[in-house]
Amino acid sequence: MLRIVAYHRDAAVEYARKWAFQRNPAYYNFENLGGDCTNFASQCLYAGSGVMNYTPTYGWYYNSSSDRSPSWTGVIYLYQFLTQNKGPGPFATETDASEMMPGDIIQLGDQTGRFYHSPVVVAVEPDEIYVAAHTFDAFMRPLSSYVYDRIRFLHIEGVRKYQ
Repeated sequence: MLRIVAYHRDAAVEYARKWAFQRNPAYYNFENLGGDCTNFASQCLYAGSGVMNYTPTYGWYYNSSSDRSPSWTGVIYLYQFLTQNKGPGPFATETDASEMMPGDIIQLGDQTGRFYHSPVVVAVEPDEIYVAAHTFDAFMRPLSSYVYDRIRFLHIEGVRKYQ
């Protein structure tokens, strides 16, 4: 039976702090294969959730660079997984900036509607959201310092796991 458990935001942020400017050797670095930002976001999500979803094609998991779900490293696929997941793992709702909390995910896009970057929220202040990211490595980078045409805010609601 699936049960909803807490998402450990502090663990996600601590993971981001530790690995923002280096690479965890347990995961492949996709920097030269389209970017490492969503891989890093997934690692942070996993640090906060502790649950992967091994559903073929539509799940969210990483075993190796050649044995992973599209959602682990692909911006659009991570969005689809988080907003549509009814199985194990983290799940999210698309919301607005006022609902952001540390450990949440932001996705940046261009004017055509293509989303290309997945920074992780690490701090929220009344007038600024701060993020961590790979590809353009950052920790505590103000969201306002990014240039983008579109943005979406993904608030992690919780984690489903089998009990």
